[in-house]
Amino acid sequence: MKAAVFHGPRDIRIDDVAEPSAPAGGDVLLEVSRAAICGTDSSEWLHGPLLARPPVVLGHEFVGRVATIGPDVDGLAVGDRVVSGAGVSCGACDWCRAGRTNLCARYRTLGLHVDGGLAELVRTPASICRAVPESVADEAAAMAQPLAVALHAVRRAGVARGESCAVIGVGGIGAFIVAGAAARGAAPLIAVDLAEHRLQTARRLGAHVAVDAGEVDLTEAILEATDGEGAHVVIEASGAPHAPAAALAAARRGGRVLLVGLQSQPREIDLFAFAVREVDIFTTLAHVCDVDLPEALALLGAQDIAPVVMDRVIGLDDLVADGIRPLAQSAARGKIVVDVSG
Repeated sequence: MKAAVFHGPRDIRIDDVAEPSAPAGGDVLLEVSRAAICGTDSSEWLHGPLLARPPVVLGHEFVGRVATIGPDVDGLAVGDRVVSGAGVSCGACDWCRAGRTNLCARYRTLGLHVDGGLAELVRTPASICRAVPESVADEAAAMAQPLAVALHAVRRAGVARGESCAVIGVGGIGAFIVAGAAARGAAPLIAVDLAEHRLQTARRLGAHVAVDAGEVDLTEAILEATDGEGAHVVIEASGAPHAPAAALAAARRGGRVLLVGLQSQPREIDLFAFAVREVDIFTTLAHVCDVDLPEALALLGAQDIAPVVMDRVIGLDDLVADGIRPLAQSAARGKIVVDVSG
């Protein structure tokens, strides 16, 4: 079968590889129709291996139909259209028993640690698969996993109706965070970015205020949009070096700051300013399949999120030239989806 195999830095090949073995236990084999790519994939190509363990078939955002089921699978049948959460947890460690499967002691991800969905066939645990509603097209369903990551972040931040929320960095996961915060009724919802096309997308997803951080001071702009008090919630999704400190400064007394964007090296933070204003700081990682993936599918079915955030659909053979490379060069104008069905 054809698959996108990551071999090392700037080395992704569309190879002919052996089909996955027949599913055993609680696994299923999916015939993939669409897969989305993200900044993690392009970062692995540009700088990796970072998280990936090459050689590995990429793809942790995908949708397909069940082709074969393992002997211990309940609730799924051949032909069902499903998305996979991609994050595989053990179910037995302290974190799994507490419902925090994203922190599993033996966590691994399809498309990074084991073969993923940028292939004609992929093997995945049935336990992390969820049925796709008829109202959700394949292109949209391929975005359920990253939207679930964003919804987990929104949940971690405790975004609530009527609370002000600022999102710093609205490309990739940041755009989905805007959609999730809008769905929870955040108001005003403030989007901050350097790219006008990203700010336009954020407006279409429900942002009330769009701030070009290249034109104004982002902290002052957030304070202005919140009557000088600062936002109840500031979500930092850019990973820019100065952004964590700016997020702190833009939070109101008793507010909350959620760090989503990963920093490439340690940063100085004024902890005194956190303490004297009683600002809470949170972090977030991946998603919890049982909670966030169903919510993502429901939101994709209820709102036109996918058409707003999608840039293009490409073929598997064009993955590097028309997908990975534009992402690495910050030339993509939205989510890129791969037609894996040929």
